[in-house]
Amino acid sequence: MAWAEVPVDTKPPVDTKPPAAGAVLLTGIPGSGKSTVASALAARFAASAHIEVDALQELIVSGGRWPSPDQDEEADRQIFLRARNACLLADSFIAAGFLPVIDDVVVRRAHLDFYRATLTGGPLHRVVLAPGAAKARERNLARDKTLTTDWSFLETAMRDELADEKIWIDSAELTVAETVDAILSATGLTPTGP
Repeated sequence: MAWAEVPVDTKPPVDTKPPAAGAVLLTGIPGSGKSTVASALAARFAASAHIEVDALQELIVSGGRWPSPDQDEEADRQIFLRARNACLLADSFIAAGFLPVIDDVVVRRAHLDFYRATLTGGPLHRVVLAPGAAKARERNLARDKTLTTDWSFLETAMRDELADEKIWIDSAELTVAETVDAILSATGLTPTGP
């Protein structure tokens, strides 16, 4: 096969169309364990990708604005830019036969609705990690990526705005492996193993 003929996307046989696994959006407040759990969840599948939305923000060399508790329209715009780029990347991975696991702090309905509308490659399995504000604060203080802002107040907004989401996992007393097991059970996704 010539270099120019290497296919990137997977194509199901003409007669069959397997159900798309779609993507997983793992959310929760900072310190809830999203990145660790997303990586462990992705590792359960033979073809998967972990899309850490904070890493997408870090791609911005100049003009980047991180979320702030203060009113900052540009930082808010970049929250949606990060989400759009995560969806574009996830759709690309889905088309190539990978299960993307996106981790992002999504606490507002408009932000979640944006993900729903923008990701088009398959179903979006939404999972909220909710160990509680105190546990998230404790985990934040114990990790290398310590935040300078206490974001635990987002717990209230998340519980108010996303209360109708079906999959909430209280991971306060769960190990990472137990949390992944709970996600798989709740979403119905079946690991294919590496």
